[in-house]
Amino acid sequence: MTNVTSATDADGIAVITWDMPGRSMNVISADNDREFKTACLAAIADKTVKGVVITSAKAAFIAGADLSMMEGISAGAGLTKEQQGKAIFDFFNDNAKFSRVVEKSGKPFVAAINGTALGGGFEICMMCHHRVVADDPGIQIGQPEVKVGLLPGGGGTQRMPRLIGAMAALPLLLEGKSLDPQAALKAGLVHKVVPKTELLREAKAYILGGGKAVQPWDEKGYKIPGGTPYDGAARQAFPMGNALLHSKTLGNYPAPPAIMSCVYEGLQVPIDAGLRIEARYMAELMMNPASRNMIRSLFINMQRAAKLASRPKDVPEAKLKKIAVLGAGMMGAGIAYVSAQAGLDVVLIDSTDAAAQKGKAYSAGLLDAAIAKGRSTPEKKAALLARITPTTSYAGLADCDLVIEAVFEDRAIKADVTKLAEAVLPSSAIFASNTSTLPITGLAEASRAATKFIGVHFFSPVDKMQLVEIIRGKATSNTTLAVAMDYVKRIRKTPIVVNDSRGFYTSRVFATYTNEGIMMLAEGITPALIENAGRMTGMPMAPLALGDEVAIDLMYKVGRQTQKDLGDAYRVTPAHEIIDKMVNEFGRLGKKAGKGFYEYPEGEKKRLWSGLSKFAKPMALQPDVDELKTRFLYIQALEAARCYEEKVVTAPEDADIGAILGWGFAPWSGGPLSLIDTVGPAEFVARCDLLAQRFGQRFSPPSLLRQMAASGRRFYDTGDAKAA
Repeated sequence: MTNVTSATDADGIAVITWDMPGRSMNVISADNDREFKTACLAAIADKTVKGVVITSAKAAFIAGADLSMMEGISAGAGLTKEQQGKAIFDFFNDNAKFSRVVEKSGKPFVAAINGTALGGGFEICMMCHHRVVADDPGIQIGQPEVKVGLLPGGGGTQRMPRLIGAMAALPLLLEGKSLDPQAALKAGLVHKVVPKTELLREAKAYILGGGKAVQPWDEKGYKIPGGTPYDGAARQAFPMGNALLHSKTLGNYPAPPAIMSCVYEGLQVPIDAGLRIEARYMAELMMNPASRNMIRSLFINMQRAAKLASRPKDVPEAKLKKIAVLGAGMMGAGIAYVSAQAGLDVVLIDSTDAAAQKGKAYSAGLLDAAIAKGRSTPEKKAALLARITPTTSYAGLADCDLVIEAVFEDRAIKADVTKLAEAVLPSSAIFASNTSTLPITGLAEASRAATKFIGVHFFSPVDKMQLVEIIRGKATSNTTLAVAMDYVKRIRKTPIVVNDSRGFYTSRVFATYTNEGIMMLAEGITPALIENAGRMTGMPMAPLALGDEVAIDLMYKVGRQTQKDLGDAYRVTPAHEIIDKMVNEFGRLGKKAGKGFYEYPEGEKKRLWSGLSKFAKPMALQPDVDELKTRFLYIQALEAARCYEEKVVTAPEDADIGAILGWGFAPWSGGPLSLIDTVGPAEFVARCDLLAQRFGQRFSPPSLLRQMAASGRRFYDTGDAKAA
């Protein structure tokens, strides 16, 4: 065996150790799962073995299942849907049967949890009769499967509620929350928390001390903590839980109701029947396109992007030490913070000392909040702040490896700071612009070397938003691209790479969502209906509320700049006219001004501005909410497809990851291109043609989609959709 080892000591205790070669942490794959089961069954069959300890040789215990393997199970090449479903059910049902062999083996199994145990990793722990965890607050324990569109299919929906009751288990299962060791002990998920150096000794002591080799649910007289779904507090958990679930998911996500059903139905029957119920729901879930899309986009493709799979392979890794950030506003201050957090020295430049100091103070504020929550220390705060040097002088750039410009979205200002910085920078340094809309090739005209000029588009707030959109100009070299990608990885963000274009990818597609909401307003659709429909798609914010957050005057300025650049090719729409009036006639600039599409009364909840009725007479018959949801989703998917056709974005996975991480495009869909695949290109094109007839040419599908509709190709087919 290469992934799992088993050794029996002089006391007759078999220690089974997970240790995948060439991996930083263990994950459950087809190979090591087979080895683990072989080792367990051998220990059970060996009469000299008194008990078994399961642990890990790595810093983490087991981080969960390899979802690439899960996707392979659900793909089922050459099988009918019925055969696929049966194959998935059989896989999880066989796992359940194995776990019951362990539980009823008569030999105590102990999980010595030396590090993070999540998903399938913690399900292995719950299969054990006793669980001992190292006293390390960095260890995380839980079942996060719901976050990638799945349920805990290795017994998690059955064992956790039987350990701690439905009331306590449902929030952990439905929200994918993880607990540190002390919280897990308090919850009843582990039996003991001990110093890491004592972990194996404590685990073995349980076996040598005659620890029971029976699970609570197999003992005579066992009762579920809190009762069955028909008893006491548990009886209230399910109707309340269903209501809360719908309010949060709006019916878009299949995994949470499947988890709820598994727990509800499973707790009414013996655990063996409950595990079969879980396997059936798991098979149904994995056959659901939404779950498969989420697995692919939120896990497999996200990991691929985080590992820089598209990075130029022939460029050595950049060893960055010092960077500069030009502009200490909220965006520049956030970039300085995440860079210093990654161990980089940062020169933070602004036009006045007060502005530069304020930029550094932003990091201090974030660190104070982290200290208050126990997530940092004064020592760590001092060390991070020492790495940020606020200044008005460019002299400190002489030994910088990378400069990130984060000044106002104005070509002239950006050109000025580019020249000032490059007058001091070493010739080897890379210059990056954090512009969100201005084409990189045009900005590079102010640079001494366009080959070393690139875009790195961050999202606000920088410390929380995971995505960085890297934009190649026409002259940007592979070396420059590689350095930018290495930097993004260094600060623990997820990059996508796009080619130069107005608005690039994220800003260009994102704008269609808010724009469509404003177009609906111009049509006379009730503002509340517009906002509710937007939220019901699964978007994180309603379109008009999001317009306020972005700032209406910023949308106005971007529109004016675009009009100036495009000249006669620019087309004014009713949405542009509303934005113009909001800014110039009513002075409603958005949330920052305290008035926009919404009112922001002090001490009260925001509410829609009653003056929105000024823009259009309300329609006598309001449209169906599903029609509005379709418009919101399809207008974004269409623009994403246009970006792909124009080679602004060159990989479907980048388009989907960028949409989900960048502006929160309905995660249940897997992203805009996954949405098109799920609907089917032919059906999608047909629906768009109908929308175009009713609402305008913005819904007319691009040639690529028509070709895909005719050929039957999809974005995620084997091969490349670009050839469709």
